Amino acid sequence: MKEKILKLYYRYRELIDYAFFGGLTTVVNIVVFFILDTGFNWPYLIANAIAIILSILFAYITNKIWVFKSDTQNARETFLEFFRFLGFRLISGLADMLTMWVLVDLLTVDTSLSKLATQFIVVVLNYVFSKFFIFL
Repeated sequence: MKEKILKLYYRYRELIDYAFFGGLTTVVNIVVFFILDTGFNWPYLIANAIAIILSILFAYITNKIWVFKSDTQNARETFLEFFRFLGFRLISGLADMLTMWVLVDLLTVDTSLSKLATQFIVVVLNYVFSKFFIFL
């Protein structure tokens, strides 16, 4: 049984690791947002922007090291990889911000519920971007 589980893990390792670390990244994003939005009563779009920035930094490190096991050879390659990562994460961050604005301001959905809903879109976008455009 153990061998069968390990075989499945190694077969789907990247996807499983992405789900795990993507889940942690989502937790970072949501917790920071809730602390700033609900705890400190900051404007929700500012709280969201800060949450996105912190989760991007967390995600880059975990994706580079543990998910895609990127082994850049020099500072230039690392910078280009980070720049691609940042660029694509900013695209998904804009999707997050736009979705939050639509849900909260136009549809009057609660900020906490809106934040949870946006994460489904963001996780899918980020996996596609990371897999096919960033960690080559």
